[in-house]
Amino acid sequence: MHSDVDTLFRALWGDYRAVTPSADRIHALLAERENTAIVNDHIALRTFNLAPVGLDALAAHFLALGYQPGGEYHFEAKKLYARHYEHPDPEVPKVFISELLVEQCSDQLQTVVQGLVDQINPKRVQADDFLYSGRHWNLDYSTYRQLLEESEYAGWLAAWGYRANHFTVSINHLDTIHSVPDINTLLKEQGFSVNASGGEVKGSPQDCLEQSSTMADRVTAHFSDQDAVIPSCFYEFAKRYPMANGKLYSGFVAASADRIFESTHS
Repeated sequence: MHSDVDTLFRALWGDYRAVTPSADRIHALLAERENTAIVNDHIALRTFNLAPVGLDALAAHFLALGYQPGGEYHFEAKKLYARHYEHPDPEVPKVFISELLVEQCSDQLQTVVQGLVDQINPKRVQADDFLYSGRHWNLDYSTYRQLLEESEYAGWLAAWGYRANHFTVSINHLDTIHSVPDINTLLKEQGFSVNASGGEVKGSPQDCLEQSSTMADRVTAHFSDQDAVIPSCFYEFAKRYPMANGKLYSGFVAASADRIFESTHS
């Protein structure tokens, strides 16, 4: 397990940037405009609810660094379960981990996914670099397309494996941009595509959380039989509001997260 949080997040960011060139450009754009460091609100990770890679196995890497479990979230239509984790230091990024409830999917998908997971060496799941180690199985393009037709989530995870699905700019920490609509306007002016599913702004001040995201970059993925350009990862933006007790809300809003998942739809 990693000895410190900063080392882990640097490695996660490096891996994420490699398949999300737009995030690099947006980060540089914001860094040039702002008088302060760009703060990451949270990352998200995806997995299957199968041993040895279920949600808890991924979470163990963060628990070892002092994180604690937060809220639970259910996405019935997408057949997903998720939980978020927080560090005692509120300046340390939060982590949102979801898993596909494989047993709720078709027999065909269950067979394919079990075949992928069976190729993972269980010891690798505990390795320092597992959370940014990518794909651990052979996958041909037609199998990817087959999974994608039933579950976009399953197709994405099969293609990209273990890595941050997104990083998130904390709007609360920016100097010159103070709202989600403002950052969306800037993104569109610069030619980036904003996820419009359910509206470009997800959530509200009443929810204590507003979010938006780019649509995933389209980059080349290597399959066992061919290379293909497919959606990779995206960049998210979040503004948190104080709760009745005056503390900033630190959880997530399931209805908003449901739409954010669609940032990887092609």
